Parts: sequence; C-alpha cells; structure tokens
Amino acid sequence: MKQKSRTTALLAGLACAAGVFSSACMAAPLPKVSLMVGGIDKQIYLPYQLAQNLGFFKKYGVDMELSTEQAGGVGAEDAVISGQVDMAGAWYVHTLEFQEHGKNVIGIVQLSGAPGEREMCTPSSGVKTPADWKGKTVGVTDVGSGTDDLTLYLAARYHLTSKDFTRVGVGAGPTLIGALKHNRIACGMTTQPTVNAVEKMKLGYSAIDLATGPGVNKWLGGYWPTATVLARGEWVKAHPTETQAVVNAMVATMHWINTHSAADIADHLPPDFVSNQLSTKQEYIDALAQDKGQFLPDGMMPKNGPDTVLAVEKLAGKVTKPIDLDKTYTNEYVIKANALLAKDANAGK
Repeated sequence: MKQKSRTTALLAGLACAAGVFSSACMAAPLPKVSLMVGGIDKQIYLPYQLAQNLGFFKKYGVDMELSTEQAGGVGAEDAVISGQVDMAGAWYVHTLEFQEHGKNVIGIVQLSGAPGEREMCTPSSGVKTPADWKGKTVGVTDVGSGTDDLTLYLAARYHLTSKDFTRVGVGAGPTLIGALKHNRIACGMTTQPTVNAVEKMKLGYSAIDLATGPGVNKWLGGYWPTATVLARGEWVKAHPTETQAVVNAMVATMHWINTHSAADIADHLPPDFVSNQLSTKQEYIDALAQDKGQFLPDGMMPKNGPDTVLAVEKLAGKVTKPIDLDKTYTNEYVIKANALLAKDANAGK
C-alpha cells in the first residue's frame, strides 16, 4: 500500500512538472528520496548539489534530501547497505567490493570517467612515481576508501606491496593540508579545491594526475569510472519510478555541465563550496576548467570502464573472487533519460 501511494504521488508530480494541470498539483507531495554523498563540497561530487540547485530533482518528480559524509566514500555506502539512506553519491568501485561480500549494490548513473584525484607530494619528498613511495608514509582519504584502492593499485604497478610503505587516513581539505604541513605524510591523494590550496601554500606539487583523460590512461591504463549514484539492487527493483526520476535529474545535470562553463557551474553552487579557506572563487573556477573533462556528458558507463576498475581492484588485492560486472551497474535508466532529454530538445525547436 505504501509503494502504491508513493508511485501515485510521483506520477502526479511528474504530470505537474510536465505542465499538466490538475487539482492534485497543489496537494500531491513529491516522494522523498535520500542520498548521502562522500564529501559533497568536493569538485568531483559537484553534480549532486548542482542538480539540487538547478531544481532538476523536483522537475523530474522527487523531493531529494542530500546529506554528506566527510571522512570519505565508505560511510556513504555503509549508509545505503544499512538502509539509512536510499542512495549514495560515491565511487563505482564499491559495487565490486560489495558483490564480493554478497551485497547487491549497483551504479545507476555514471558521472565521471576519472577519479579527479592528484597525488600531492611535499617538495622534499622527491616523489616522481609510485616507486618512490618505498619507505614513506602516504595519505589516503580513509583506509578502505577509493583513494586507498587507487594508492594500492599504483603501488602494485610499480612493484611495491603494502608492506613497502605506510598508508594513513588523513581525510580531505584542512586535515590533509595539515598532514603535509607537519610532514606526517610524504604524499597525499586529494581533489580540487584542496589541490589548489596545497599548491598555493607551496606545501606540495602534483606528482600523479588522475584528474584528466591523459592522466588516467598513463597511470591507470584506461578510463576509470568514479563518481556515480549507488543504490541497493532490491531498492531499485522496488522503486523503479523514483529511480528513473533521479537518473533523469542527474543526466540532465551532466548535459548542463557539458554545455556550460566552469564559471556558470560555480555560480550555481553554494558560495562556501567555491570560495573558502582553500580557494577563492576564481581559483575554484580555474581548477574546474582544468578538470571539467572528468565529467561524462550523458551518464553512460564508459566502454571497458568496469574492466579497468576490476583490474585495479585485483592488482590492489581488494577483489579476490570472480565478479559479474554486468551486475554492478545498469545503463537502463540512463538510456531512457537521454531519450527523454532528446525528445524535449526536439520539441523545443
């Protein structure tokens, strides 16, 4: 009965969004969907808040409740598994890890084809490649997080094991900056705007680029799908209409990002996201313009992307069992969303 009422409300909301007037438009509340993001103010995760600020969630029929988990992506996925939230904004790689442990979590729309990360190393470290990490301490967002997986993989590609260097969780933003400043770590993996802040303070340089297409192809051997919307498979099956509405909103956002400048994007984000202790607004815009190519324009999973992620996980020692990649993501809702956008665009001509 509850599902029927949620679906009825969603259909009414969609009708109102489409301009079909009825008395229900004034009374029918949109169904609520909750989504936790692993650091919502990071540039790699900006599409979630941007979709909210552009009004796309409501336009396509859901009342989205966004929240953030600052210590890294792991907590957001745990919140999905426990049912604390309906969806998570985090890295696609966790779907493989969950499947290995018997958990059915899938990516329903892919937002980026590169991690958006850079390895920032202190001037005295002399690090040029992961091989130089030997005997040093390297910072990750959190042990077990996506940055940890990438660090282990990069090390393995350069013939280092986890015993050859030390990994510590240093978070992001001010905590990572503090770790570099006080020489707790030789290098740390982080995103914009922290990268810009580290460079501006002359605390470190970018030794490894995982934020651009050429960078991920050099260091990871191919495009590496990263930011995505994750949900439990059973939740998606039970809520197909809400799932489609969320994907519609996110795909519309990816189209919007692709057709607007970094300055336009910054203007539609919360002021404290783009101008704070880490960067000025102009510095944020410059950094986003440099890394904007990480975002996928259509929300589709990149061809061979899952295979590259699986290769990373295997070499990093994080996945040891056979993985059915077809069960870690779906393009079903994304295909429908792109068709809807194309139809709307043609109707507007």
